[in-house]
Amino acid sequence: MNVKFKEWNCKVIKCNYVTGHLALKLVDVEDGSPIATASVNLPATTDISEGYVYIKDWSENEGMLKALTEAGIVEPVGVRSPTGRCMADLCKYTGG
Repeated sequence: MNVKFKEWNCKVIKCNYVTGHLALKLVDVEDGSPIATASVNLPATTDISEGYVYIKDWSENEGMLKALTEAGIVEPVGVRSPTGRCMADLCKYTGG
């Protein structure tokens, strides 16, 4: 599955954090260099159903949620969770 994020054409890599929560990373489709970590890891005590992921859409990741949603990779479910001073959006991973 691919997504255009800012000026990069990216491949989405699905993996897991040590907590077991879903993680999404973006790498350049041409050379595999890392572009961004699209997700954010919340504490292991946070109840996240399998197939759901929190997306980081602030700072250097601004626009990430829109890019992933438009590419059909995630679907926001309308839940936001605090991650320090910012809020992360819970999304269902659809895989594009």
